[in-house]
Amino acid sequence: MALVSQNSTNSNSSSMSSEIEDKQLEGVQLAGDSLEDMLNHMGDYAPTIPEAVTGYYLNRAGFETADPRLVRVVSLAAQKFISDIANDALQHCRMKGSVQTARRPGKQDKRYTLTMDDLSAALSDHGINVKKPVYFT
Repeated sequence: MALVSQNSTNSNSSSMSSEIEDKQLEGVQLAGDSLEDMLNHMGDYAPTIPEAVTGYYLNRAGFETADPRLVRVVSLAAQKFISDIANDALQHCRMKGSVQTARRPGKQDKRYTLTMDDLSAALSDHGINVKKPVYFT
């Protein structure tokens, strides 16, 4: 008798846990739905990196697609990557304190110069090692 009551208790608890999981999943979107929505919204967006350039390098790498939305997504990802590296290089430059001030009548503008040292530090943060050629040192 005790064995029967344990089985009925387990079936009741499993049905209650499945009901709880169903309630939790009601508001969750599937990843495929959000990807499709993102691809549809990107129809009118033109990334900074031209799609022809991205398509060329994708074809050289062996990736072929007939869907221009995928090329646009890769262009957007490359744009984000380059933007992150440029922003990190700017932060390295600011931390170093190398600022040139341009004096104009009534204003002082701060200008930063992108140096190889700042760029290589930012790239090393992203896992890319850059070394100067021997003839530049």
